Amino acid sequence: MNVLVINCGSSSLKYQLLNMQDESVLAIGLAERIGIEGSQLKHETLGKQKIVLQKPMPNHKEAIKIVLEVLTDKELGVIASLDEIQAVGHRVVHGGEKFASSVLITEEVIEAMEECIELAPLHNPPNIIGIRACQELMPNVPMVGVFDTAFHQTMPEYSYIYPLPYELYKELGIRKYGFHGTSHKYVSQRLGEITGQDIKKMKIVSCHLGNGASLAAIQNGQSMDTSMGLTPLEGLAMGTRSGNLDPAIITFLMEKKNLSIDEVNNLMNKESGVLGISGVSSDFRDIEDAVKQGNKRAQLALDKYYFIVRKYIGSYAAAMGGLDAVIFTAGLGENSPDARATICEGLEFLGIEIDPVKNNVRGKETLISKEGTKVQVYLIPTNEELMIARDTEIIVKDLTKA
Repeated sequence: MNVLVINCGSSSLKYQLLNMQDESVLAIGLAERIGIEGSQLKHETLGKQKIVLQKPMPNHKEAIKIVLEVLTDKELGVIASLDEIQAVGHRVVHGGEKFASSVLITEEVIEAMEECIELAPLHNPPNIIGIRACQELMPNVPMVGVFDTAFHQTMPEYSYIYPLPYELYKELGIRKYGFHGTSHKYVSQRLGEITGQDIKKMKIVSCHLGNGASLAAIQNGQSMDTSMGLTPLEGLAMGTRSGNLDPAIITFLMEKKNLSIDEVNNLMNKESGVLGISGVSSDFRDIEDAVKQGNKRAQLALDKYYFIVRKYIGSYAAAMGGLDAVIFTAGLGENSPDARATICEGLEFLGIEIDPVKNNVRGKETLISKEGTKVQVYLIPTNEELMIARDTEIIVKDLTKA
């Protein structure tokens, strides 16, 4: 079965075409600046050179149309016709409480996605637009929605409830939902495959560390807590997001700086995090370079970030009553030996010790903890597209059996 994975952003569209017989990637690409002047498609087909096509893409439907044309092109493509795409898997950021797993997309499912727009106003609308566009262009191909929030629907009530009047949860759905679920699910399952261990008997902390970042406490193969909340703003300090704050800071800023709700929201989401502290960048590579040049604010930004991640690992070990493994993944987690080593400093009492030689690696599945230590520490590159394709294949195969 060939599965096309679609991930629609507000002005971008990532895609992969996978052959699920051996889970190989046949083609991969990115459409950028959709609806903006200068739109282009970066495309790579297995065994061929990467190409960049400058084409007008006024909307997501046109972008997907161009993607499908390239996939079936005699020179650039990898399939003879669209009939060779048996299913489409769509990444959807927010599924609220309605979806605890991936589902076949129906009109009722899309309506439920639309109801979650107020919880993810920047993400769900383009996700839905991408689904509608694919339905128009491939009306007979089954489509599956894979939700970032679904993996975390196993959290116990005491984990996801906020200490606010309970009526606000019942009326408005104010609770912790969590995100990056597809990534946390993939790397935890991959840990079981690598080690041959049953993750249903393990206590794992998964660290998805990138410009957006979250940790998940995974016990018995299920998420029991995660750092992001109602929105992706909660939790760690990130590239531009503040993460956890004293809530009174919001009203204090509104009063002292005469800021509107939108301005405070923008400040916390786009001007804070390591960018806000360092004044350098939201990109950790730039901040690490600035540290090497003696920039003290850049060093402070890293110190704060590592401190918060370390605290979460310790608190999750306490919440689960122990710890068997820590996983580092995503941009920073996969590619910064210094970040991994510094985060783990001081956690020896938990049985976490990094081997500096093993840790000197980027983007490759590796056991980086010292031999004989109580807690296994792994670098496992995430693969959300493969996880989406796997879920899609299972659901579509079950559909054909029925």
